Amino acid sequence: MDGTFLDWALATFSGYVAADELYEGPYCVLSVVDNRQYKRILYKVLDHDPNHDDITVFLGRLKTALAARDLMLQGITTDGSALYPEPIRTVFGEVAHQICTFHVLKELTQGILSAVAAERNRLAKSKVVSQFEFFYRLFRSK
Repeated sequence: MDGTFLDWALATFSGYVAADELYEGPYCVLSVVDNRQYKRILYKVLDHDPNHDDITVFLGRLKTALAARDLMLQGITTDGSALYPEPIRTVFGEVAHQICTFHVLKELTQGILSAVAAERNRLAKSKVVSQFEFFYRLFRSK
């Protein structure tokens, strides 16, 4: 992205960004967006799955763009992927890092649904007697 675009994108920089990756077929798009201004700051298209080196270089581009404009990163939000913590510390030191609430809730929901499905399968395979059948047998035996 050229300097004119970055000047525009960072003119009202909030100090907070969201970093994410989007997989599209054989490609991966790394992206950084101003979390409060909703402006895309940087992106990079990769022809492979990203690794720590890719993320470190990408975040280094962000740091360079911010430093050139005397701006400071206050915090970064990610999706909780293991790709981010080490490169964030390498490039930005102890900057605040949080996981996106949406992604946390998504993981919790998936875990709960998985547990419910496993319990339903367990119950379906067990010899569970319905309440009706239980009371019917109880009163019939008397």
